[in-house]
Amino acid sequence: YSCSPQRVKKIAFGLFPIISWLPVYRFREWILSDIISGINTGLVAVLQGLAFALLVNIPPGYGLYAAFFPVLVYFIFGTSRHISVGPFPVLSLMVGGAVVRLVPDDSAGNGTSTNISAINEERVMVAASVTFLSGVFQLLLGILQFGFIVIYLSQSLISGFTTAAAIHVVVSQLKFMLQLPVPGFNKPFGIVYTLGSVFSQITKTNFADLLTSLVVLVIVFVVKEMNDRYKAKLPTPIPIELLVTVLAALISHFVNFEEKFNVAVVGKLEEGFQAPVAPDVGVLQNCIGDSISIAIVGFAVAFSVAKVYSIKHDYPVDGNQELIAFGLGNIVGGSFKGFASSTALSRSGVQESTGGKTQIAGIISAVIVLIVILGIGFLLAPLQKSVLASLALGNLKGMLMQFKEVGILWRKDKYDCVIWVVTFLAAVFLGLDIGLATAVAFQLLTVVIRSQIPSCTVLVNVGRSNIYRNRKDYTDIYEPEGVKIFRCSSPIFFANIEFFREKLITAVGFNPLRVLRKRNKALRKIRKMLKKGELQVTPKGLICMANHTHESDEELDNNRIEELDQPTNMTDLPIQIDWGADLPPGITVPRVDIHSIILDFSAVSFLDFSAMRVLQKTLKEFVRIDIDIYIAGAHEGFLDKLERCAFFDEEIKPSMFFLTIHDAVLHILLKKDIASSPKLKLAKEKGSSNDYIIIPSNGLRSRECTV
Repeated sequence: YSCSPQRVKKIAFGLFPIISWLPVYRFREWILSDIISGINTGLVAVLQGLAFALLVNIPPGYGLYAAFFPVLVYFIFGTSRHISVGPFPVLSLMVGGAVVRLVPDDSAGNGTSTNISAINEERVMVAASVTFLSGVFQLLLGILQFGFIVIYLSQSLISGFTTAAAIHVVVSQLKFMLQLPVPGFNKPFGIVYTLGSVFSQITKTNFADLLTSLVVLVIVFVVKEMNDRYKAKLPTPIPIELLVTVLAALISHFVNFEEKFNVAVVGKLEEGFQAPVAPDVGVLQNCIGDSISIAIVGFAVAFSVAKVYSIKHDYPVDGNQELIAFGLGNIVGGSFKGFASSTALSRSGVQESTGGKTQIAGIISAVIVLIVILGIGFLLAPLQKSVLASLALGNLKGMLMQFKEVGILWRKDKYDCVIWVVTFLAAVFLGLDIGLATAVAFQLLTVVIRSQIPSCTVLVNVGRSNIYRNRKDYTDIYEPEGVKIFRCSSPIFFANIEFFREKLITAVGFNPLRVLRKRNKALRKIRKMLKKGELQVTPKGLICMANHTHESDEELDNNRIEELDQPTNMTDLPIQIDWGADLPPGITVPRVDIHSIILDFSAVSFLDFSAMRVLQKTLKEFVRIDIDIYIAGAHEGFLDKLERCAFFDEEIKPSMFFLTIHDAVLHILLKKDIASSPKLKLAKEKGSSNDYIIIPSNGLRSRECTV
């Protein structure tokens, strides 16, 4: 063990990501976008905090604490620049399950206000303690470098689980929409008991709350659909939740709904913050399982969303550091009587789509929540709880639409479809905690049955024959110039596709997506310099006619980053750019020293739908930087499955498949010889009927190639 300034600096930058990006913050370029994004996100966070608190079965005001403290912690320790940290309906429901189990409704005694207040205090303490313990688990997992644990929650499992959670949310909000005294049933088949209780009391429905809920639901769904359909034309999404809340609160106040129709309202919100409290030891002992489930699900959802935005905007996210950030956020939030936080998909979408560049937008959103906590929370006192329930349901559209994935998965990959269905049914009928454990166990069982530990190696030719082995095991080897042969000795599926991709990138020595983006950026600059007359086309190439001025890199350009991922297009340029030659001053592109990649899939027994999409994307990235891809040794039926799943297109074609590695190598060498020999090239273009027996120039002649 050694300590050096460089090592200390690396550890500090890893533990406190803020010190790596805040000093280089482009204040003039980004501050206005972050402020606008933060205000929009903050307004949504306030309403979701109030609404999701109902899922936890605690007073709505405590949802504001869950929307405030974790944001401050994540600003310092988080690595994602675009996610919005705060309450998430699935986690809120899971915390609510523990709350109802430890402090059931029937303990309210005679239902006096004193007893109800005492029960609320107990429930707040349970929610805070569960949150604190889940934060401790996340922090420990991060310190122990267990960020990889998220790979064992496949897309199918997460989809089925969140869909089941959406069903639980709908059922749990019925008592607020109908204003019925429905007790909580946190046990297997609890959803059945809850529905039975609702229908047994259906005649006691408060029609004012029911009508309000239906009207709010219709308005929210219609406007959200308009936001999705016309998002390209709207400068910012219509803040329908805010408008509905303000209007409902005003109507309830001036019409006096609480007295006239006996509706349930939010009531007075406490101003300011309460002193931090230590968790209840008795509660901690009884909610270990709940806390573990909450910790894993919260991290899995947040990291999945963070990864999407990191790929889109080309910056890294660290899974272990994310665990530490969310762990500390939940520890602090639980200490101040908040409940578990992660990231809501809709709220993160608002933050990114309204122009958010960094977590400065998150701090602005926290300021909005702070204003409500300290100053204007009393304005929400007359708001009906049924309105908050409807707003909570209005955010479930994306989750409920995941039912459509069942048919798609059945056609594409039946294993993923079975995992989805088992996860959904287990989570709905056994409860979210037991259901998640059952789903993970079932999925791991399928992994054990279908796969082994992945092993990836780089192959070379041994003894100039038709044998190819691991380059580390032999000395008399030959590696064709510009050709990489990569072998995967196991099935490729959702849990190891990223491992496969990383190993492939390591083997070739560069990231194709980064090279593609650098080339497209270089073309942008070349076009701009040609337009300004700073470059001139000559027979020798491009000559710079002026001193180059450095321009800022557009790493976080929300509107143009997608263009960088498209194939390079030089049809509008007067000259074809040779990326291997010298480029004009100020333009640098990573050099690519290979022209062909052969993937040996002879040991790949299956490829699931999730991995197939990543593989297709990876191969396209190589093709778009002019690297030929060949797949050798694929088993029977492999090609048929790729065709069923629409794997092939204009860039990825079936002609890339060869029976053996040696066939692919000879094809590459022959193609190179033809390209370098004018006679062979002319004969090939004329389609001569004469057969030429070609011996590749490298001396490999285990087979003859007939042209």
